[in-house]
Amino acid sequence: MGISDQRNNGFRENWKCVLICLGMAFANTQYGFDVGAISTFQTMPGFLMKFGYQDSTLKGGWGILTRDQQLIASFLNVGTIIGVLFIAPFSRFFGRRHGIWMGTLIAFAGCAAQIAATSVASLCVGRALMGASNAFFITFSNAYIVECAPPRLRGVCSAMFAVTINIGTILGAVVDERTSHIMNELSYQIPLACLFIFPTLLSIFVFFIPESPRWLMLHDRRDDAEKSLAFLRGDSLEPEFLQEELIEIIRGVEEEKANASSSSFVDMFRGTNLRRTMLCVAVALSRASSGVWVFLSYGAYFYRQAGVDDIFMINIYAMVVQLVGVVAGLYCAYKIWGRRTMLLVGTGASIISMVGPALGATIAPDTTEAAKAFLAFNFFYVITYSGWAGSMTWPVSAEVVNSRLRVVTLSFATGVDYVFAWLTSFCSPYFLNPTALNWGAKYCWIWAASNAVTFAFFWFFLPDMQGRSLEEIDELFEKRVSTRDFPTFECQSSSQAHDIALQKLEEAKVTVRRVERDG
Repeated sequence: MGISDQRNNGFRENWKCVLICLGMAFANTQYGFDVGAISTFQTMPGFLMKFGYQDSTLKGGWGILTRDQQLIASFLNVGTIIGVLFIAPFSRFFGRRHGIWMGTLIAFAGCAAQIAATSVASLCVGRALMGASNAFFITFSNAYIVECAPPRLRGVCSAMFAVTINIGTILGAVVDERTSHIMNELSYQIPLACLFIFPTLLSIFVFFIPESPRWLMLHDRRDDAEKSLAFLRGDSLEPEFLQEELIEIIRGVEEEKANASSSSFVDMFRGTNLRRTMLCVAVALSRASSGVWVFLSYGAYFYRQAGVDDIFMINIYAMVVQLVGVVAGLYCAYKIWGRRTMLLVGTGASIISMVGPALGATIAPDTTEAAKAFLAFNFFYVITYSGWAGSMTWPVSAEVVNSRLRVVTLSFATGVDYVFAWLTSFCSPYFLNPTALNWGAKYCWIWAASNAVTFAFFWFFLPDMQGRSLEEIDELFEKRVSTRDFPTFECQSSSQAHDIALQKLEEAKVTVRRVERDG
């Protein structure tokens, strides 16, 4: 017996909680806008006049040094790596909402530094600060959503990150397109100034929502946790089932504390947590191994090398197609497939997406046909990877670890992911730039191989956790249930919580009747 059917209700009953989760997912819009805007700066004359060099032999008459290209793209990831180092100590004393506010302050500093930058070095300082703010936003907003969303909606609510990232990249590309013809610093300073909008709105929104009930329970604030859960669930649950969920959370937190040592970092690698940490890191790292960072950081540059004429518009078209894929993927995740199947389908499609353009560039390099093959497979990639695999990495990486270690493990996994993302951003110019290896789309051979490795790992080691409460997932890992048995294993934690809730409600009724009789 799993959780009660009455707790598996849908969007209509949980509209308030879904809106709150969507608001928290808005944290990643800043990240999407930032990456979308910066990637097209490298083809923008106004930007290149300030940070590049003039060369009449290049298309557009301006270019950028490979070294500077590396630094600008990679320092966002360097900042994220630095940011995750501070998340674990911060989370020991402050909740998920405070993490968002801290990210907002860092984002303001990063935006201001980039706008005021007069050299590549000062621009990189702003990029690093933006990366650090992204570390706080990604970790704390994802943890909040997974801890607050109902079991049935947890995957879709967390996967809204993919939607908000995509909306951000579209907005960034559209703003760049409108300013790209300005032949001075305003061409890039206007898009950078727009970055102030997202953290401002997010920090205001967080004032009006409750703290995560699981974080409150971890810090022995039971009354506050009960009020938070009641606010989040609204009228979606009868008192009996609200008590069931609360008791399940209490029992889960108590068991986590009983198994804890003095060091959260050490606990990540102890006992059954080692398996959970490995899965969390692998799922987060699959974003870097998919090759998505190449298209995020160098998409516009890639199009130019492939012979595409209207780079700004084709970039926007690709992002719109990607958004369509994400929405279709969310529907499949809610109605058709589990998380594991979604990740396998998306990763398998990514292998095909990388082999196609690599073959075209190998057989017919520097031809119109190769450029068309690149475009076609790129559009196929942004639909299938972002919609099926990329969107599912957010809920799976967060739900696979327990509540006490969630922020610590997520920040560690995010750090590992961004180390490899930094390596990708730093090394890619050597493969792509005409003054270096000039591989062009042949670079996709490397990402076809990395996607194949990811697919094999998911097939053998990743269980499907769809429809399970977080406490049931804890039970499954504590009992060392195999990957294949996850969907069918009968958990006891929810049923026991239900029995306790019924008993407490009955005791409360008896007490009320006694008071009425004595009165």
